[in-house]
Order: sequence, then structure tokens, then C-alpha cells
Amino acid sequence: MGCLRFSLVRITGLITVLSYHFFQTEYTGGFIGVDIFFTFSGFLITALMVDEFSRSNGFKLMAFYRRRFYRIVPPLFLSVLLVVPFTFLIGKDFITNIGQQIAAALGFITNYFEIATGVSYETKFIPHLFVHTWSLAVEMHFYLLWGLVAFMLAKMVKASIGKSEKATQVFRWLLFSLSTVMVIGSATAMYLGTNGLVDFSRIYFSSVTHIFPFFVGSAFGAITGIKSILPPFKKLIDITNKYVIIGVTSCACLALIELGYFLKFNQLFTYHSGLLLATFLAVIMIVSARILHDKTPNTNEPKIITFLADVSYSVYLFHWPLYVVFAHLMHNWLAAILTTVVSIILSALSYYVLEPIIAGKKAVIGHKQITWKQIGVPFSIVTVMLIGVTGYVVKSAPNMSTLERNLWLSGVYQDADKINAIHETVLADTNAGDTTTIPQGVSIIGDSVTLGTRAYLGDHVADSTIDAEGNRTMNLAYQVMIDQQDNHTLREYVVVCVGTNALDDYAEQTMKIVHNLDKGHKLIFMTPYNANADNTYNSTKLGNLERKLPAKYKFITIADWGKIAPQHPDVFDGTDGVHFGGRPSGDILYARVINQGLKDAQETPVK
Repeated sequence: MGCLRFSLVRITGLITVLSYHFFQTEYTGGFIGVDIFFTFSGFLITALMVDEFSRSNGFKLMAFYRRRFYRIVPPLFLSVLLVVPFTFLIGKDFITNIGQQIAAALGFITNYFEIATGVSYETKFIPHLFVHTWSLAVEMHFYLLWGLVAFMLAKMVKASIGKSEKATQVFRWLLFSLSTVMVIGSATAMYLGTNGLVDFSRIYFSSVTHIFPFFVGSAFGAITGIKSILPPFKKLIDITNKYVIIGVTSCACLALIELGYFLKFNQLFTYHSGLLLATFLAVIMIVSARILHDKTPNTNEPKIITFLADVSYSVYLFHWPLYVVFAHLMHNWLAAILTTVVSIILSALSYYVLEPIIAGKKAVIGHKQITWKQIGVPFSIVTVMLIGVTGYVVKSAPNMSTLERNLWLSGVYQDADKINAIHETVLADTNAGDTTTIPQGVSIIGDSVTLGTRAYLGDHVADSTIDAEGNRTMNLAYQVMIDQQDNHTLREYVVVCVGTNALDDYAEQTMKIVHNLDKGHKLIFMTPYNANADNTYNSTKLGNLERKLPAKYKFITIADWGKIAPQHPDVFDGTDGVHFGGRPSGDILYARVINQGLKDAQETPVK
């Protein structure tokens, strides 16, 4: 293999993913590393399929599945067993439903498990330890589907054409054509599916909408092959200068790294164009590396590059759960370093020793061979012990995190309060017959952050009612306000604590609240806060808009949570940067900001 050939592709993917997970607020688009891996896998698998058909005039499906099994499953199984003991270092919130997470990971359905349980904004408070295995699920789905398709196509071509160079070309172009169709279908599904969404997780996780990078790689892999090469591509290799190819490879690599600074998970552009752009940059890098392979046949790559490429898959498996643990025990930069070191050590052990032995091969360390006979007994004992530890952790894991339990209880109490409020309103209307008087007190309309601290607010914001709900957007808050106005339950002071889930129409919906609030009320906007948000986020833009309103509308006051919250980072230590999970210091600060807003509103006129 040539110098810095495919290894550089794998390492680029790994570095971007690690950078994203370690420094998410700075390197916001590093998730494209997964798409680099997807594209490379599609390219390599399909190129090898073409080579196999050219060599044998067929495609052995079970052999293909067996190779994929030994490459993917043992490292995944080992990573689960070796990582779970680290969870004893952190609180039980982090192992909430870990049994289901492990089952989803080993069953290669994590992506759909996350869609079913992890899409709501609240569950991001405690990151799932095995959420990163969603990509393995998509990869496995691709292998199962594409392997079966290749097998059927090989059978069909062999039966109709026989063994010839023409048969290989037909097989090649059938793979290319089907790959192209799949790219168009999947990319279109992602493009259309993201319109109007606040949380893009279900589109990002879905195999249907995120499988297109595999097929982009497949299309080019079908064209190039590894050993079975089309004449036009062979001619391109012959006439291309290796230094030009090195330059193209380097430029594509740098462009991918730079794109990681530009893209953001919650931006529509990412799903309409960004991921597709990353995929095609990855293809340029892969094809260039493929040409470089033939241009430098006698050049060996540095051993460190080979090593990092070899362990890249296992490092991906180990790094995320280890980082979640270490990041809650120490400073982020130290957690990143320790995660990287421990992940590489465990990955080297897995790749060079355990995986070969599990596959029935000899492991080689330096010049020394290690066989099952030598380590079988201690390996089995340690494995049984780790399975026992994992079973204990699964059995002792809570079904709900502290935040989820807090939100659930708050929701129950809120429903009970609504029923009581309706009953009291009916009695008041029956007795007084007067529905024109605005009730005194405070009506708080909020989202999941408000819901999480609802019990504390009820006791510490005088004469208040609270209507809060997870994932509430401004248009939904508007509807709550209108319903309360129609039912004559909207109080004099109206506090709107919504905005973290701001949609693109945040300005229009905010002004609807301003214009359609009945006369006689005072309006207080609680600006949103998200520690991960920059100036491009709708929530940030909404906060800026809200701060400008009091100059024009004298009945509006600002409770500036978006300004006060970042001055107290301890409140959000170990959280998603939005919720504080019933943490007393967060409850106190949140109520203080609302009460200050209400105090300021006393000096303003009613609408």
C-alpha cells in the first residue's frame, strides 16, 4: 500500500469525531467524521465486491457476513464489557436504562432506540453511554442490505452472461446504478424530512435518511475497484502526477477539517447540503488515496499512521463512554487526554490480541505469538467476571434519571393544578357572573426548563400559576396564552419562559404574543439560555429580539436568563447546558431572575 493512503482517511474521520465530542462548542461540525467513515466503508466494501466477482465470477454472501461479523461484533462486545466497570466512578443517573442501551448496541438498533427514547430534548441531559453505536447500526444495516443485493446481482449476471470480462463490467455498472438510486432516495428523504424540525435527531439517526454516504462511496468504489480497474481509471492513474495527488488528498483533508468548524448539528443547511458536501469531499480524499496507492507501490507509510488506522474503529467504540465518565470527574481538557490514552491502550489490546484470538487466529506482539492455549483460561475468567459486573450494573440501573423523574412529577402536579384551576374558575364564574376582571397574580408559561423547576417556582414566585411542557416552542406558548385569555384565567403578569427550542419563525410568533395579549396585562419575556449556542442559533437571535422590545412596548419587561445564567456555570456543570435537573442552586437562580423581572414590571404600565 502507498504512503498515507487509506489510513489517512480513517484517521481524519476519527480526529474529527473525537474533536467534536471533546470540544463540541468549538468544533461544532465534527460529526462529519462519521460520514467520512460511512463513505470509506461503502467505497471499500463495494470495490472488494467487484474484485471478488472479477476473480471468482461470484460473490459469497455468508463469507462476506462472516468477515463483517468478526470485524464489528467482537470489538463492540469487548468495549461494552471493559467500559461498564468505569460507571462505578459516576452517579447512577448515567446508567439509566443502560440494559436497554447495551441491548440496542449489541442488536444494532441503537439508531432507532435513540429515535424512540432519545429525541426529546430532556433526555439529552444525561448522555447515553452507548449512543455513539447508532453509526454501527446504520453500518450493519448497509452491510446486510448491500451484501444481499450484491449476492443476487452476482447470481443474475452469472446466469445470464457466464464468466467473462463483460460479466464483471455488467456487475460493476449494476452496483453503480443501484448505488446512485440509493443516494438520490436517501439524500432526498433527509432533505425533505428536516423541513420544519427543531430537533434533527430522528433524521440524523435514521438508516433511511443517513445511509446515502455509504452509497456515494459504493458508486465510486464500483467504478475504481482495488485490483479490478476500469481502463479509463487506469489511464487516469498513469497520467497523474503523484505530487498532484498528494496535494489533492491534502486539500480534501483540510477542507473536511475546516468544514467541521462551519457546520452545526441544529442548522438546516447541514442536512440540506452540509453532510452531502462532506461526503463528496471524503470521496475526493478516498479516490485520491486510491490513486496514490498505485503511484507509490513501494513506499511504506509510517508505523504510527498504520497503528492509528488499525485501532481507529475500536477507539471510536471506547472513547465516548469513557469521555462521559472522565468529563464528570475532571476538567474537560484532562478528560479528553485521558480518554484518548485509555481508548488507544484498550483498542490496541482488543485489535492486536483479543480479536485475532476470538477469530481463531494467532495474535502477534512484536515477534512473539500468542495463542488461545496461552491466554484462554485467564481470558475466560476475566470475561465471566466482566459479564457479572455488567449484569449487576444493568440490574441496579434506574429506569429514570433524576431530571426525567423531576419532569415527570412536575407534569403530574401540573395536570392536577390545571384540574383544580378549571374547577375554581367554573365556581367563580357561577358565583360572580363576571368574566371581565383580569385575575391578579402571575401566569408563567414555560418549556422543559421551567417544568423541571416547577415545584420550586410555585413556592417562591408569589401568587403564580405555571403551565410548562417539554419541547414547547413560541407558537405553542402563544396558544397556551390565548386559551387562558379565552378562559379568563390569564393573570395580570404574564411570564413567557420559552425559546430554547426556537423555530425559524421565532420573530413572527413572538410578535403574535405581543400584539394579541389582551389589554390590562404586563408581559415579561424570560430570555433563553443554551451554553452550546452561539450567535447563529435561533434561541440566541430570539433573546436579542426580546431585549429590544421594551424600548417600543412599555408594558414589556425582560427577565434576562440568557445573560444571568452564563455567569453561574456551576449550575450547569455536568448537564446539557440547558437544564439543571432540579439542582437547588439552579432552582434558586431561575426563580430569582423571574422575581427580578416581576419587580421591574411593577414600574411599567399595563398594556
